Amino acid sequence: MNELPKCEANYVPLTPITLLKRASEVYGDRISIIYASVRFTWHQTYERCRRLASSLRSLNVGKNDVVSVLAPNIPALYEMHFSVPMAGAVLNTINTRLDAKSIATILRHSEAKVFFVDYQFVPLARDALRLLMDDLQISGNSSEMSMPLVAVIDDIDTPTQVRLGELEYEQLVYQGDPGYVHEEINDEWDPIALNYTSGTTSEPKGVVYSHRGAYLSTLSLILGWEMKSEPVYLWSLPMFHCNGWTFA
Repeated sequence: MNELPKCEANYVPLTPITLLKRASEVYGDRISIIYASVRFTWHQTYERCRRLASSLRSLNVGKNDVVSVLAPNIPALYEMHFSVPMAGAVLNTINTRLDAKSIATILRHSEAKVFFVDYQFVPLARDALRLLMDDLQISGNSSEMSMPLVAVIDDIDTPTQVRLGELEYEQLVYQGDPGYVHEEINDEWDPIALNYTSGTTSEPKGVVYSHRGAYLSTLSLILGWEMKSEPVYLWSLPMFHCNGWTFA
């Protein structure tokens, strides 16, 4: 019994990425997301996630790099829960109710490489980035940490053309490779998400989720809430709050 090593036949690292892949394979033609007049199937969602992961890799985002996002509950935020780890990176969802100073603190502490911003929060993000730049110049850390790349998430239902820099979410999805093979998760202890407290009495504090932890939390919630097969439900909990309790 001591000579039974782990192999592909008896072991696989636990990661939520496999849940999306299976949904695409088994329920590919079923509706995955409904947002205003937008409808996606599980096959389309999986392809969009692979496309974005491919574009992130082309931006030199790799293993354990942090990708931050400031957005409400929209399809892009859902997709990034899969596409970011598919690129080997770590997702940092930022509370949209925080002020610019707190957001700047999170961007600095997490060393975010890319910062996605929903069009509604461009003014807030602009202020946070200005504070971050000033802080880096004052502290003299500008050579050690560079400013993150910024990409706006325009309204997918009714585009507004609001921009903050040259990158835009849907363009990155469109430009990505639909056949992208995501990064293999060799260690289920690898980080998948980085979340921050609101910093009520001091600066925000970070908490790291692992692939294994997120996977097991997801399964426990399905059991705990007695979700039936093929459920359809209205999403209301902010996905910036503990990654939506990992329901996402």
